[in-house]
Amino acid sequence: MTQIISALSEISDTYDAMFVDLWGCVHDGIKALPDAVAALQAYRQRGGAVVLLTNAPRARNEVAKQLEKFGVPTDAYDTIATSGDSGRAAMFRGAVGRKVWFIGQPHDLSFFDPLHLVEDPVEIVRVELDEAEGIVCCGPEDPLADPEVMRPEFLMAKTKGLPLLCANPDIIVDRGDQREWCAGALAKLYTEMGGESLYFGKPYPPIYDLARRRLAELGKDVADSRILAVGDGVLTDIQGAMGEDIDSLFISGGLAAEETKTSHQPDESALKTYLEKEQVSPTYTIGQLR
Repeated sequence: MTQIISALSEISDTYDAMFVDLWGCVHDGIKALPDAVAALQAYRQRGGAVVLLTNAPRARNEVAKQLEKFGVPTDAYDTIATSGDSGRAAMFRGAVGRKVWFIGQPHDLSFFDPLHLVEDPVEIVRVELDEAEGIVCCGPEDPLADPEVMRPEFLMAKTKGLPLLCANPDIIVDRGDQREWCAGALAKLYTEMGGESLYFGKPYPPIYDLARRRLAELGKDVADSRILAVGDGVLTDIQGAMGEDIDSLFISGGLAAEETKTSHQPDESALKTYLEKEQVSPTYTIGQLR
């Protein structure tokens, strides 16, 4: 059974680095969460390294701009690893061909900005579906619409044998009090229809490889046993940590607040039932990051 803690400081000395999810942990999609920011600042002041590990389908510099807008100070983290950067590297290596059909919103178009980490990148051209060799999905055009609206296009894409690059494996997020669909919901539908979906964010290995490279860029050589993953998504953050064999801290007051009956802290019985249903075993659990 997971160990319920009341503050990050109870366990932080055990870890030299943390892979910290953003949405639902450090901000709510609108503004920074002050207690979480303070906890990360204190951890860094004690010498720990914070890698913000996010399934955002954008480059890390774009995420940094968003964090500034939300009020997350730069002294709360060291570096950022995004699903977007992991997926962009694959795209520029030709994972979904040269001609791609794009699904997303205008602010996601930075996904196609040059990525200098890839030598001899494929020249990507955005085209209509009937001309495409593959699909790049950063999220629904309308995040409030049922993913089923994409079924006709996905039927055509599946028939053509197009691979779909999913830039954000998250199924849902909560923007303030509003729940929204993410790219992962579309990729899930495409897979269920018989299409091929390629994933590069949590819980899949490529983004963890990127996070470790980000640590190395900081001059940090940290053993997996000294890394703590923090997140509110059991299917992304916690499953990903389990797959990488690193410890995890589950934020029960995020996506699963209702199921775990979390206000300040989770209800122990409800938490146990939820984790058993989802078949995950986080090392620790806390209501909110603080």
